Amino acid sequence: MQLLVVAMLLTYIITLYFKRNPLKHSGRFMWKRFLSWFPLGMTYAFMYMARYNLDTLATNEVITKAQKSQISSAGFFVYAAALFVTGPFVDRIGGKKGMIMAALGAAIFNVLMGWVLYLNLHGTDLNLVLLLTIFYSMNMFFQSFGAISTIKVKSFWFHVRERGTFGAIFGTLISLGVYFAFDWSEAIARAVNVKFMGEHTAFATLLQSTFGLDGSSVSAFWLIFFIPAGLLVAWALIDLILIKDSPDEAGFGKFETYDASAHQSATVDSWWTTIKSVFTNRVLIMIGVIEFTSGILRDGVMKWYRLFAKDTGMGVENIMTNWGLWAAVTGIVGSFLAGYCSDKFFQSRRAPVAGIAQASMVVALIVMLFGINNSPLMVGAGALVMMMSVIAVHSIMSGTATADFGGRKGAATATGVADGFSKLGSSFQEIVLGLILVGKDAWVYWPGFLLPFCVLGLYFAFKLWTEVPEATRKYIKEVEKFNDVVDPKKKGRVLGKTVTE
Repeated sequence: MQLLVVAMLLTYIITLYFKRNPLKHSGRFMWKRFLSWFPLGMTYAFMYMARYNLDTLATNEVITKAQKSQISSAGFFVYAAALFVTGPFVDRIGGKKGMIMAALGAAIFNVLMGWVLYLNLHGTDLNLVLLLTIFYSMNMFFQSFGAISTIKVKSFWFHVRERGTFGAIFGTLISLGVYFAFDWSEAIARAVNVKFMGEHTAFATLLQSTFGLDGSSVSAFWLIFFIPAGLLVAWALIDLILIKDSPDEAGFGKFETYDASAHQSATVDSWWTTIKSVFTNRVLIMIGVIEFTSGILRDGVMKWYRLFAKDTGMGVENIMTNWGLWAAVTGIVGSFLAGYCSDKFFQSRRAPVAGIAQASMVVALIVMLFGINNSPLMVGAGALVMMMSVIAVHSIMSGTATADFGGRKGAATATGVADGFSKLGSSFQEIVLGLILVGKDAWVYWPGFLLPFCVLGLYFAFKLWTEVPEATRKYIKEVEKFNDVVDPKKKGRVLGKTVTE
């Protein structure tokens, strides 16, 4: 049933992409662009499976909550720090090479984590937590190439008035990644767990026969790392064949996207010039603050709800069992609403929809606060609203606004800074919640810890409410003047000649 839902979601994404064509691109352009972003996005989605598989070890008690927090916080900190180097690097080499490096590097270190776990479970005397921390941190270093490479390619292929839709697609792929990370990883863990070897599901039988599992006393949890590694290698090969970094490389003429790089030279700036341009941009810094709060809020719910349910016994069974699928569906709804409303109602301004999403999270956290001791349904529903809203914020700000304000030339660096702030937030919440949430009674502090950061994100979203890049503002004014002359009833409609025929 879950696979059917995922297949329907992917079908919907692809259909929406081809239906949503406000600039009237040619069919050939639409197909070439699809073959560049879809493999890229699917690679990024499966990178989530190679990132959050660590949490599955904690829910299956292979490692403790405290150990999971230690390993994850170190990894997310490395991810955040790396982006200040990998962002300018991807701006120089292009998104295609960046994504292939991300996939292969993450695959290598997932294999190493699986090998260490294999040795540990077979009785080898080693410091499992230390080695997992080192290899997970290196995994996260290569993971840091993923989002920025996706946005780098997107910045060349999508006009600024199309990017709301792409932000929705990007959020959908993130949400599918969450589904792969939690539900697929949990399915692997259950299939290889000796406690459940008597279950004869099709998936369990396939894994057991493929890897020669004989139901011995050792659970093959190392496959939680090996299988995502294999999937990433496969997608890296697909990326190598299909992805084109820009319309120019695919045989089209120059395509002006009207972001902050409009009419600028295509010459690549130095590392220092690129970094300076980002850190002196007040809008990008405020986006970074919003992304810091989104990192706290997203992982503060996504990584902890199942542990809350397990510790307190107050989980909603359907939500807990299908946490990845619920997170995916709600995230897709949130990202599509954000992307559609940004382009349709706010003239490609991103902050208004982020502000609305932040306000809904404030309400959700208040509901969770009132229900934390007595209502599993209130906590579960609040958590799902949080997932829907925070993916909306992350997809529209990190996935879209950074490319708008950073421009094509600095898209990876700008996205890297925002994503870096997000991962600092993720690292911060791992440390703090790992220290706070000790014992069943401590969960009462969980929503209260998250609420101030939600208010902080809401404040900065309102500060950015009217902001768009200057080139975008000029483009919109020119289009509106043209529409007033041609057909006043269609004001706001995007017209204009494209170069993609």
